[in-house]
Parts: sequence; structure tokens; C-alpha cells
Amino acid sequence: MAARIAGIDVRAVLGGAFAQNRARTAVAAFAIALGVALGLAVQLVNGTAIEALAQGVRTLSGDADLTVRGPRGGFDEGVYARLAQDRDVAIASPAVEVDVRVRGQAESLRIIGIDAFRAGAIQPALLGATSDRLDVLRPDALFLSNAAMTWSGAAAGERLPLQGGSHTLDVRIAGSLVGAGQPRLGVMDIAAVQDAFDREGVLTRIDLRLVSGADRAAVQRRLASMLPAGVSVDPPETTSRATERISRSYRINLNVLALVALFTGGLLVFSTQALSAVRRRSQFALLRTLGMTRRRLATLCALEGTLIGAVGSTAGLGAGYMIAVVAVRVVGADLGAGYFGAVDAGVSVDVATLAMFFALGVLAATLGSVVPAIEAARAAPARALKAGDEESAFAHVYAVRRGLIVIDLGAAMVLLPPVDGIPVFGYAAIACLLVGTLLVMPGAARALLARIPRASGAPQALALAQLRSAPGQMAASLASIVASVALMVSMAVMVASFRQSLDDWLGQVLPASLYVRVPGAEAAFTPQHQARIASVPGVSRADFVREEQLLLDASRPRVALLARPLPDDDAPVRMALVDGPIARPSGAPPAVWVNEAIVDLYGFSPGRIVTLPIAGRAVAFHVSGVWRDYARPHGAVQIDRDVHVSLTGDRRATTAALWLDDETALPRVVEALRAALPGASLDVSTPGEIRALSLAAFDRTFAVTYALELAGVAIGLVGLSSAFGALVLARRREFGVLRHLGMTRRQVAAMLATEGALTSAIGVAAGMLLGFVVSLVLIHVVNRQSFHWGMSLTVPGVELAAFAIVVVLLATLTAIASGRHAMGDDVVRAVKEDW
Repeated sequence: MAARIAGIDVRAVLGGAFAQNRARTAVAAFAIALGVALGLAVQLVNGTAIEALAQGVRTLSGDADLTVRGPRGGFDEGVYARLAQDRDVAIASPAVEVDVRVRGQAESLRIIGIDAFRAGAIQPALLGATSDRLDVLRPDALFLSNAAMTWSGAAAGERLPLQGGSHTLDVRIAGSLVGAGQPRLGVMDIAAVQDAFDREGVLTRIDLRLVSGADRAAVQRRLASMLPAGVSVDPPETTSRATERISRSYRINLNVLALVALFTGGLLVFSTQALSAVRRRSQFALLRTLGMTRRRLATLCALEGTLIGAVGSTAGLGAGYMIAVVAVRVVGADLGAGYFGAVDAGVSVDVATLAMFFALGVLAATLGSVVPAIEAARAAPARALKAGDEESAFAHVYAVRRGLIVIDLGAAMVLLPPVDGIPVFGYAAIACLLVGTLLVMPGAARALLARIPRASGAPQALALAQLRSAPGQMAASLASIVASVALMVSMAVMVASFRQSLDDWLGQVLPASLYVRVPGAEAAFTPQHQARIASVPGVSRADFVREEQLLLDASRPRVALLARPLPDDDAPVRMALVDGPIARPSGAPPAVWVNEAIVDLYGFSPGRIVTLPIAGRAVAFHVSGVWRDYARPHGAVQIDRDVHVSLTGDRRATTAALWLDDETALPRVVEALRAALPGASLDVSTPGEIRALSLAAFDRTFAVTYALELAGVAIGLVGLSSAFGALVLARRREFGVLRHLGMTRRQVAAMLATEGALTSAIGVAAGMLLGFVVSLVLIHVVNRQSFHWGMSLTVPGVELAAFAIVVVLLATLTAIASGRHAMGDDVVRAVKEDW
């Protein structure tokens, strides 16, 4: 008998709920599905890219116990001789890496020069499959991975010209790499690479296999003392972590943004369940009268949300996988950000990831149903059976004091530092601000509505009275729209600020008329090349820049070193300084100028004396200022080129900045430049072209962000529409009474339009205010701690005003449409429910 009664209870609660709220339940499930799909898709795409990069590291390191790395330009190959003879080193495999340009391709191809006899014992995946074993030693033989073969469109046996710096090498594709996996790369003999691309006497890595029984940690410490400054020896997994860090902040921010859509979906479930509980308040009271306990009623109501979450999550898993597959094929594994340009990979899934996102969707929906479930159980049966009691629903749930405490907690969190480079407390602060705002809203709305003067028209007066009497219901209906509007506004302000700051920065750091570089080389222009460029007719001034990549910390990505003409009295003018200049004390070492990322990551604050590994030795510098840099989020430093030449003796350059006598002569100058360097594949760009390409890359990077924003706003708008529909249906008896008292359909519609306009206006205003505050957290906390750059605030006022008007207009139209639907019922039958 007890089981039968329990079954009747379940059917009475769940069956009635889903039967009466099919459309809104479907919308709530769709919102959960969308949130799960977006979160899973981002996770799958990011996981695909990271796994491909990790596979690349495993391919390069093979079975090595330790890997020696240094500057991107390489280090003295004499290090190899010392390490290969060490008592604890069984095999040492040297390698040289260069980036080259391939015909018809905008991206570069990584070429690795190996010693086949050494690499065969440690990195067999780098050996090519060929019928002629001597091909691995021939200087014109190139082996491509399957990914590189597909990317280049070449086939075994064909000739392929490679452009590296000002050098062109015509090679023969001798075969493919047997086990290179996904990375896009090519392999040649190490001597051929050194000879062809100016790498004589230079290595970029050495992979070591230790003798059996050697203590890896002890050997690592001992070998490290033998290495020059800027060269480190570490386990291969350290390289994997450094590679993973390159895109970590971008991926984490995308994951968080995708989960915000899931959070908004949870709020929609809350709104749907809350207003469903209001509509069924008398039904629940009747079940309580018939013997159902508070706990059982609350459990069954919460179970409704769990079922919605289960349905939505199941649909979201399939949709997320399809979105990930399409995203990888259309925009690539980097989602348009450019972090994984050499990755070609397919999407793979694992049970743990699917289970995690299924659980997140169910959890979001269940949590969204907890408060409505508690509210349904708290209602006194006797009062709830009477008409009008629904107006007091959720009045106790919201509390201004608790909301202010949560907001204060969020404000305190913005002062906390990141955790392992991740702005954990920044994200937590945003969550606290959102939750606190939702708690404060009913009280704030009541205070605001109380200040609105009484309207002269009956519909408007009744609408105002209704909103004043039921602020809890109004807040429940606005939860999702406040969250989505806040998301939209915060991201719009942050993106606009970033884009404008980037545009301003580009205008400041690109003063020359032309910028010339040869792609795919660490140092392309020899002194002879530089003399030819400077003597081109029409060039009034030529500055040459040498850019290198230094290894300051093996667990982090390399740091950029720029050597350019920077006389002390002119250096501040040439950089977008945000701190400094700091005058060098008498006797201080040469000046170094650092970007914001170096300050955050390595503590190179102005006025400090720091050391940089240059030419294999630690050199002291005085930090004279901090400059803004949106191009190198992992750190960059600038020193005067004469200082660099004195330390290294190397006068080569990677970029030429040219000022012209006459801007109209630009085409002739470009033609003369190409004639001065025959055979070189020059990239010649004007500041306007660089600016356009940079802003296009910016927009491409944030394309996924825009899509996630729109998804969140769409969920919020659907939630608002669903909320108004539920409230209107719950008030059918009220409309029936009003019709009996003489109000026309048009007047009822006017009343609902007024309610919709006022409610949405309050929600949009709260969302915009919250969004502006959240944008400040994003700009000054999350982005600074994630990407280590600052930006000035830019508010797109016109766009936000238009957005607010559209949202309020849509809400008003939704209220009118819902009213017409409700008034389609016979008013007499509606009033009979209260007889």
C-alpha cells in the first residue's frame, strides 16, 4: 500500500508538472543541453589540441630521460661533446630545428635535423621509411610526417623548395615518417640543415638516455652545472608543461565562458521551476493536506530539475561532440586563436569527460530546482489553497543583507593573487557578484518601484501594484536575463576595451613606413643584406631589429629578446611605456625595458638589477621601464642593439623598419627591395596592413567568445519569455476577475505590457550595472592575471543602449503575446477555479 501511495505521489507531482509545463520544460532542457554542448565542445577541441602538442613532444623526445634546451636560436654544439662523454649518459641525440616556408602555404613547416645513428636509438619515430637506407644521410632528402604530407600537397619522390631566411633549398621527399603521429614536421640530416640554414656549430636540443641505474634527478643537477647560461636540462615532461602553458589561459577562459552558458541554463531551470511552483501552489497544498510530507514534496520537486538536467545533458553530449568536430574542421584546433597552427588532429572523447559534463548538466538543473522545491514545501497548506497566496512566494528566499555580504566577499576576492597563474579568485569574485546581485534584486526592485509615482491609467496602476506586491516572483522571472545581460555587457566592454587598446598600441609601436622580414628564420638579414636595404632609393632611414627567444624558466614558454636601436634619451618615445622611465644610476649595467608579462611572471620590476642569458653567459641589466605589449604574453625584453652586438658579436637582424622620403613611392621601394635581395621571400608590410591583419586576428580569436556570449543571451531571453508565460498562466483567475469588473482585453494587454516593460527595464538595468562591474574584474584582474597585459577602459555606449532597448522591447512584446494567449481561455471558467 505504501508503495502504491508513493507511486501516486510521484505521478501527481511529476506527471502534473511535465503535463502542464511541456513547452517551458522543453526550453529549460534545451538550455541545459546548450550549456553542456558548448562546454563539452570547448573541452574536446582544447583536449584535441593539447594531446596533439603532447604527441609532438613525445615524438621529439622519444625514450629520452632528459632533454637539453636553450634559446630558440640554439646554443654551441660543444655542449653536445661534453654531454655525450659523460659517465652517466648512454646515448646523446643532437638536433637542430628550423622553421621554413613551403610553396603555397602561409604557415611555416618545422624541419628537424637529426643524427640518424643517434636518433634511431632514442627517437625511432623520427626515422623515415625508405627503400634506400642511405637517404637518411643525403643532404637533399626530406622525410615528412603524414600530417605534413597532406598539408603540403606533396608526394614521395617529388621535389619541394624550402625557403628559410634568404636561403632556398631544393629537397626531394624521400618518404614519410613511420611513427611521427600528428605533428606537422619534416626530418633531414643534421649536417644538411646546419649547412643550408646558417646553423653551423649550433644545436637547439639534445635528448639524453642515461645509463641503467642512474639517478635521473642527481644526474640532472650535475649536468645543469656544466651548461652555459640560458640552457637547461630537464625531463621531457617539463617541456610538455611549457608547451601546454602557451595556450592555457586562453583555454581556461573559454572553458569558463562555456560553463557560464551552463550556469545561465541552470538559472533558466530555476526560473521555470520557481514559476511552476507558483502556478501549482494550490495543488501542492492539496497534496500536503492529503498527507504528503514537506520532505517528500521538496524531494519530488527537486527531482523534476534532475530529470530536466538528465534529458538536457544527454542531448548536449551528442550536440557537443558534433560542434567539436565541425569546429576542428572549420576553424582548427586553435578555435581561431593561432596557438596551434601546426596541429592537425581529430576529435576523440573519453568516458570520464562525457560523465563529467553529464554530471555538470544534471547538477546545474538540480541546484536550480532546490530553491523552488524548498519554497513549495514551506507553503502553509491552508493559506496556499486560497487565491492570492502565490504573491507571497519566494519572499523569504531573497535577502538584501545576505546579498550585500556575498557582494562584499566578491569585492575582497579581486585583491587576491592568482593560483599557479590562474585567476581562480577573479572567477570566484564574478560568481559572488552575480549571486549577490540576484539576492539583492527583490529589495532593490521594491525600493525602486516604490519611488515610481502612481499612474493615472488603470492598467498602468494595476501593473505597478502587482509588481510591488510580488517582488519575489519578479526576481525569479528575471534571474536568467540578469545573468545573460551581465555576461553580454561585461564581455562587450572587455572586448571593446581590448580592441581599442590594441588599435592604439599598434599606432604607437608602428611608426615606420614599411616593415620587412624574411619568414621562417631566426636571423635573416646579414650585415650585407642590411647595407643593401638601407641603400635602396627612397629609404631615408632604416632601423634593424634582432629578435631571439631566451629560456629563462624551463617550465615556461621562452621569452622574447628584442635588440633594437634604443638610445637612452629616445627609448621612452619608441615604446608604449606604462611605468618609467627610471634613470640608471651611475655605474649601473645597461638598460633593459620589459613588458608587463615579465613583471608579473619573473618580478622584473623597474629599478631592479636582473640577469639575462645572452650568448651563453648571464649578463646584468638595469630595468629602466615597463612597456605595453599585446604580441608577447609570455614575456619580452628590449635592449639597445649596440649592447647586443657588443655581447654577442652578431650583427644579423630579423626585421627592418624603413622610413621613406616619399610615401607615394612605396611601390617602387618595394620593387627595389626585392631586387636588392634576389631569391629571398620577403614579407613587406605597411603599418596599415599590419594593423588590419592584427585586428582581423583579434576578431578571429574572439569569434568563439562572441558565439558563447550570444548563446548566453539567447538563453536569458528565452528564460524571460518562459517566465512571463508562466506568470500569466498562473494569474488566469486574476484576469477573469478583471474582465468581470469591466476591463477590456486591450486594457489587460496594456497592463501586461507595462509589467513586461518595467520588469525587463529593471532586469536590464541591473544586468548592465552588474556587467559593467564584472567587466572591470575581467579587465583588471582576470585578463591581467591570465595574459599579463593591461588595457584602458572603453564602453561601447551606443551598442549597449541599442541592446537594452531591444531586450526591453522583446520582453514587452512577450508579455503582450502571453496575455493574449491567457485571455483566450473562458474567463468564467478561470474564475470558477476560485469558487
